[in-house]
Amino acid sequence: MIQHIVMLRLKPDADPAELAAVMQGLGALGLAGFTGFQHGPNRDYEAKTQDYPYGFIGTFTDADAVATYAADPRHQALGGRLVALCEGGGDGIMVMDIEPV
Repeated sequence: MIQHIVMLRLKPDADPAELAAVMQGLGALGLAGFTGFQHGPNRDYEAKTQDYPYGFIGTFTDADAVATYAADPRHQALGGRLVALCEGGGDGIMVMDIEPV
């Protein structure tokens, strides 16, 4: 299993309706090996990631499923919309792929 964790440094004026539409689109991709999707505001209880107010986690069966997701044109289009919502564009997006042990 791979947990694809994405944290977003949103622009102060990022449109909440556009963010919701992108999250809905990502969650509805329906790709083989894409087994779960969760998103929401970063509560940052340890006060370590204030610059990233929102994030999401995609759960995948394996690295091949993550590669399929990354190459999917629908994912790429949604990613472009997400980049437009973030400070610094792509630099405002932090991604980690964690394989639990």
